[in-house]
Amino acid sequence: MKRIATILAVTLVVAACQERPAGEPVVRAELGDAVPRDQLAAAETVPVETANESTVCRSISFESVPLTHCMADPELHSISTGLAPASGERFGTIEGWAAGRDESRITFVMNGGMYGDDLKAIGYFVRDEDRLVELNRGEGAGNFYMKPNGVFFGTGGNWRILDSETFLRTVGTRPEFGTQSGPMLVIGGELHPNIQENGPSKAIRNGVGIDSDGKAHFVISDAPLSFGQLARFFRDELETPNALFLDGNVSSLWDPSSGRMDARRVGPLLVVETK
Repeated sequence: MKRIATILAVTLVVAACQERPAGEPVVRAELGDAVPRDQLAAAETVPVETANESTVCRSISFESVPLTHCMADPELHSISTGLAPASGERFGTIEGWAAGRDESRITFVMNGGMYGDDLKAIGYFVRDEDRLVELNRGEGAGNFYMKPNGVFFGTGGNWRILDSETFLRTVGTRPEFGTQSGPMLVIGGELHPNIQENGPSKAIRNGVGIDSDGKAHFVISDAPLSFGQLARFFRDELETPNALFLDGNVSSLWDPSSGRMDARRVGPLLVVETK
């Protein structure tokens, strides 16, 4: 992969936890005017030092925006879904979900899709092979409904991302986990057709992509960035043929190795554990 091998080979720093205001569960996308690619600033991915070599989450800078990149390897990790608690003192937080759990096998946890006022997923959602929400093919305003949206799903170590219509046509067996969100960021190696190179809408955002080796790459920005920047990072740096936007403004990460525990309001969760 272009430059990413260099990123993973050097020592890097894990981003410190910075609590930011929670946003709306589903926000309207404002993608703005396209900017020709040859007019974009140099898109170098810059590694920075790390104080903790054991973590799989590492901080980098892409187009001058700090990002945290966490990678899950199917040979080493398992992925499942969870839901942040809808009541209690720490409702709607990863910390509330983590309360009382054995942390020894948790590699990291990231918010995993958009939700309604009840903190439940608004799209397809499977937990432990139990389908809690059916595939959402509806129309509406906001990022989730910017078609094509998609599904991140898997069974065992076989993890995939497909646009929702392809998922509906081709996947007949219920996976062990699955979450629907949107829009797709990268589809077959190309940016989503409605995502501009660098629109004016900037926010804390996160997404997930699967590379050609089957590894899952989770990315959360540590400063506001555009849809185009996030999509280009998946396409150009991580070289993930398909990548899915998970959410914005509420984007959160728990990385036990670094002690980072974001406290924004979330609903669906993606849980990566050590086998």
